[in-house]
Amino acid sequence: MLSDLPITRVQRSRIGEVDFDNLRFGYIFSDHMFAMDYADGRWQHPRIEPYGPIALEPGSAMMHYGQTVFDGFKAYRGADGIARVFRPDANARRLQSSCRRLCMPEVDEALFAEAVRQLVALDHAWLPPKDGQSLYVRPLMIGTEVHLDVRPDKAFRFMIITAPVGAYFDPTSKGVSLKAEDAYTRAASIGGLGYAKTGANYAASMFATEQARSEGFDQVLWLDSNEHRYVEEVGAMNIFFKRSGAVITPPLGGSILPGVTRDSLITLMREQGLTVEERRIAIDEVMDAIRDGSMEEIFGAGTAAVVSPVARLSYRGETLELKQSPGPLTRSLYDRLTGIQTGRLPDPHGWCVQVPLPAADAPAAPIAAPAR
Repeated sequence: MLSDLPITRVQRSRIGEVDFDNLRFGYIFSDHMFAMDYADGRWQHPRIEPYGPIALEPGSAMMHYGQTVFDGFKAYRGADGIARVFRPDANARRLQSSCRRLCMPEVDEALFAEAVRQLVALDHAWLPPKDGQSLYVRPLMIGTEVHLDVRPDKAFRFMIITAPVGAYFDPTSKGVSLKAEDAYTRAASIGGLGYAKTGANYAASMFATEQARSEGFDQVLWLDSNEHRYVEEVGAMNIFFKRSGAVITPPLGGSILPGVTRDSLITLMREQGLTVEERRIAIDEVMDAIRDGSMEEIFGAGTAAVVSPVARLSYRGETLELKQSPGPLTRSLYDRLTGIQTGRLPDPHGWCVQVPLPAADAPAAPIAAPAR
C-alpha cells in the first residue's frame, strides 16, 4: 500500500530558518505534507507534496457547518539512529471514531500508518535533537464540497502535516494551575461530541479558557454539563488524582476524549501494581482532599503535554496548592513514558513504530534522561 506514492519535493527547504533552541508549540511546519481526496465514494490521489496553502471556495460547507476532524501524536528522535512514532495505530482508530461521529469517510489504518512513515522518513531532518522536543504529527480531514445545504459533505480532503515542537507547558515550573469551570460547558454529557476530536469542542472551550488565563491560570478543569459537579478533563489533557495511594481518573463517556497517553499511563501504573480507579470524582471531593492533605498528586496526560504536574487548583474563588508538585509518581511516569518514546527504555507493548534514520542524521551521543 502506497508503495508508489508520488512525492513532490520542495525546491528549497525552510529548515535553515528554524531556531531549534527556541521551539514553540505548533508555529513552524515541516517542508512536506501528505494529502488525498475523497470523491465518487472513494479515496484517491494519495500524494506527498510541499506544505503550503490549499484552495477552498467561500461556499465550502465545512467553513459554515464545521465538518472537520483531526488528531495528534508525536515522533521522537532516538540516540540509536531511529525515529519512533508513538502509537499511531491508536490515533488512527480514534480518528476513525471521530469520522463516524461527524459523518465523514474513514481512512484505512494501514494506509494511515504508511503515510505517516513515509512523511516522517522524508522530513527526518525536522526531528528536533533535544530532550523534551519532538515532531508533532497532525492528521486532519475537512469537507470540501461547495454547497450551503445542511447535510454531510460528499467530498473531503485528508492531510497529514508535521511540526517540530518544544514543551507545551513551561518545563521549568512546578506545575500548571487550573481553574475548575462551573458556568460554561465544553461538551454535552450525553449524546454530544466530547469524545470526538473535532474543532467544535475546542471552539466551545476558548471563552472560558481565555477568562481563566486572564485570571492567571494556565487551563480550565472542565466539569460535567448536567450538574457542573463532577470532574471531566482539562482543556489540553486528561486528568489524574493520586489520593491515599490510589490513582483516580474520570471514566470515559460521551463527553471525555479517550486520550492515548491516558490509556498508556493507566497501563504503566497497573503494571507497577498501583490501584487505578476509573470513576466519577466530584470537584468537592478533590478540594476536600487537597485541604486535608490526602491528595498526594494531581497530573494531566496528553500528547502535547505528555505528563504534566498540577501545582494549584481553583474552584469558586478558592485556590489551593498541592503539598508537592511534581510528585514522585508524576516524575516516574514522565521518565518512563518518554524513555519508551525515545528508545531509552524497552517498549514491551510495541507502542512505537520505528522509522530508521540515515546514519549521518543520528546524534553522536545518547540523549540523557530528563531532570524533573
